[in-house]
Amino acid sequence: MANLNGRARRKNTYDAIVVGSGITGGIAAKELTEKGLKVLVLERGPMVRHLEDYPTAMLDPWQSKYPQGKLPEAELNAHYKVQRRTGYTMTEQTQHFFVRDDEHPYTEENRFDWIRGYHVGGRSLTWGRQSYRHSPIDFEANAREGIAVDWPIRYEDLAPWYEHVERFIGVSGQAEGLPHFPDGHYQPPMELNCVEKAFKARSEARFPERRVTIGRTAHLTDPTEEQLALGRTKCQYRNLCIRGCPFGAYYSSNSGGLIAAERTGNLVIRPNSIVTELIYDERAGRASGVRILDAETRKDEEFHADVIFLCASALNSAWIMMNSTSSRFPNGFGNASDQLGRNVMDHHLGAGATGQAPEFADMYFSGRRPNGIYVPRFRNLGDAASKRSDYLRGFGYQGGAGRATWERDRGQGGRGFGAARKAALSQPGPWTMGLSGFGEMLPYADNRVTLNRDVEDKFGLPTLTMNVTMRDNEMAMRRDMQAAAAEMLEAAGFQNVRAHDNGFAPGLGIHEMGTARMGRDPKTSVLNAHNQVHECKNVYVTDGAAMASASCVNPSLTYMALTARAADHAVRARKRGEL
Repeated sequence: MANLNGRARRKNTYDAIVVGSGITGGIAAKELTEKGLKVLVLERGPMVRHLEDYPTAMLDPWQSKYPQGKLPEAELNAHYKVQRRTGYTMTEQTQHFFVRDDEHPYTEENRFDWIRGYHVGGRSLTWGRQSYRHSPIDFEANAREGIAVDWPIRYEDLAPWYEHVERFIGVSGQAEGLPHFPDGHYQPPMELNCVEKAFKARSEARFPERRVTIGRTAHLTDPTEEQLALGRTKCQYRNLCIRGCPFGAYYSSNSGGLIAAERTGNLVIRPNSIVTELIYDERAGRASGVRILDAETRKDEEFHADVIFLCASALNSAWIMMNSTSSRFPNGFGNASDQLGRNVMDHHLGAGATGQAPEFADMYFSGRRPNGIYVPRFRNLGDAASKRSDYLRGFGYQGGAGRATWERDRGQGGRGFGAARKAALSQPGPWTMGLSGFGEMLPYADNRVTLNRDVEDKFGLPTLTMNVTMRDNEMAMRRDMQAAAAEMLEAAGFQNVRAHDNGFAPGLGIHEMGTARMGRDPKTSVLNAHNQVHECKNVYVTDGAAMASASCVNPSLTYMALTARAADHAVRARKRGEL
């Protein structure tokens, strides 16, 4: 029996294990395999192969079973009560990329919209692709303001890794030369349409500090030889990205990181493998591997490695660590600081303004650009002019201009029938311009998730309880989001300008962060400057869990840069015998 166990362990032993195959798991797999390590990627959901497994990517609208692909209310209520809260994810064309909530429950002490996809590639198949660097002021803000804990790194530490990732994934965008909005390595930017160009010129004339630019997005506009060699090509402006891109034009793990890793010959992907805990070797003082539950056979199995990367997303990585208890870690893996599961952050959104531009009624645009405009943060930048007395940090705007389609009267009783209605809807609707704020949420220790052993998922595993709320700082910021957006639209001469706050519950930004934060002191943080667990150096956590603050920009590029940096550190440390 001992020999059999020994053979099984050798068979299940790798140089490194990566838990999760999404935006960070794909980068970890690429970086580790290209540096010569034999890597096992464990994904809790089924396999999704690039091209092969995008079943709705090329379907035309008339091929939908339901009108506009909208699922029946009975199905949504039975299976997707949370996933439907976005208002756009849960359709006939996309439901296969999102979990069924009745199979994966959680408890909401306060409302938390946990939008998830469990499959190879994870949310890298459905992300918004906006790709921005955190700025020097973002890494310094906690220390400067005495909030939470100081980041153990600065912008200069991550800058070369930002460029490393940008070159690989391909980011189109416009350099702006703003110190609080760092430029990167960009492919040619997508073009503003006529209304957006007018908005930029007129708004900036009145508010020059409020720069308007095109979004920086992970879409190829001028592919490199490396990207073409992976089978990726230019964006086709279909704007059907959430179905999976058969052109590989937008970056995903499936078309990028995992493909690059597979081509090294050093990668094994094991889908349907739910990592339930980290295995801690008391004698060696390190993690020896992970234990999984096979989602198909429902059997437990163990895998072993020198290095383990947790890339399962902020909440699931925290779940794994909280579920990993031992005499060394009775309160969760690496949790002597009691910070595991705390400091949950998201980006709050849904507050801004809209206006109409009737003077452009004789103009239209070409294609379906999968991108919008961006207005970088202009509040609390360290100078007197941008200082606000009612809140800390700041926000940026995402948005754009477009013309209402033939669906514009849907849900309003149809407004008549027959030839007259058909003729009216054959013409483009009015131009509308919208700005929606994305605001920074501060880290609060009592914004937390905890392990709930009384509520189990369909596999009989414990679940999470969410207790996360916005506070006065965020609410004051939301009021300014509305007012400043309306000011800009009015300055541009737009009509029927209306400010709005559509409400927000944490989670809906789909940017969960902070559950195992980085820090300088093991007494107040879970991870060190290289994303290693303070108390167990061969475990790295590089997804959103690591974030010590949120900034106001989309975080995925920062996750990927942290992952590439940590992978480089892990390979070097392993060679030195430190792991």
